[in-house]
Amino acid sequence: MRDKQKAGLFTIAIIILVAFYLFAGLNINNWDYAFSRRIPKLIAIILTGCSIAFSTVVFQTITNNRILTPSILGLDSLYMFIQTVVVFMFGAANLTAVSNNLNFMISVSIMVIGSVLLYKILFNEENNNIYFLLLVGLIFGTLFHSLTSFIQMLIDPNEFAFIQNKMFASFNNINTQILLLAGIVIAVVFAYSFIYIKVLDVLALGRAHAINLGIAYDILIKRMLVVIVILVSVSTALVGPITFLGLLVANLAREIISTFKHRYLIATSVLIGVFALVGGQFLIERVINLKTPLSVIINFVGGLYFIYLLIKENKR
Repeated sequence: MRDKQKAGLFTIAIIILVAFYLFAGLNINNWDYAFSRRIPKLIAIILTGCSIAFSTVVFQTITNNRILTPSILGLDSLYMFIQTVVVFMFGAANLTAVSNNLNFMISVSIMVIGSVLLYKILFNEENNNIYFLLLVGLIFGTLFHSLTSFIQMLIDPNEFAFIQNKMFASFNNINTQILLLAGIVIAVVFAYSFIYIKVLDVLALGRAHAINLGIAYDILIKRMLVVIVILVSVSTALVGPITFLGLLVANLAREIISTFKHRYLIATSVLIGVFALVGGQFLIERVINLKTPLSVIINFVGGLYFIYLLIKENKR
């Protein structure tokens, strides 16, 4: 089966899932209320699936490694650190009273500015490459995680419950005020990145080949890293951290389609991401009626898939 046909089947499956998700259990008495709850949730799912899938495929291309995801940069840990510090300093009641748009903008700004400054410092040094950056990101992620755990030990138990809700991505309580801002940011980043889609095909060949073919490798890597950071920061601040979703969708896309072209890889990854999130949320809410956040199930399945990838690569 051709790649376009496979993408078409995924698109049809997503449309069917969306229809089931939107219209399941509706009648003349509750459709207005149900739509007001389901449509914002569906928009958040689509934005999250698109941003995580896109950022993971690009990140694996520039690192030339299929088992790495942007979470290694430590942005998830930095997000939790920001939320924990704010609650520790001002209290959960004050954080709740603050505008959600303001909290969203502060969280995204700190993550983006901190990451960009780190990239600028590291890439200004000679002989530093992308792998050194990943090592530093991993160290900072561990540092922020440890600091977060320490501060959480000092927080009042009632306020810790507020922080605990931030630890897992959830689509159940989406704030509609954030959706518009997040959608605009993601749309702008996608529009900017679109001009580099074909160049990513060359980047996948490796640093030496890309430079020989006339690509400004270091400059392009910096730009793509900023794009990745913005997308991951927005999706994390929107719904919370989902560690293994990108690993799942990016690698499944590479398994399903047989091409190196990023226009198809990214499109397929986005379709798989949206399919997994919509389908998973539909099963949790309408079929098995679980109270467990979807991110917990995704991380569990993703963890198993990660182990499978490690075993598979080790046999080669």
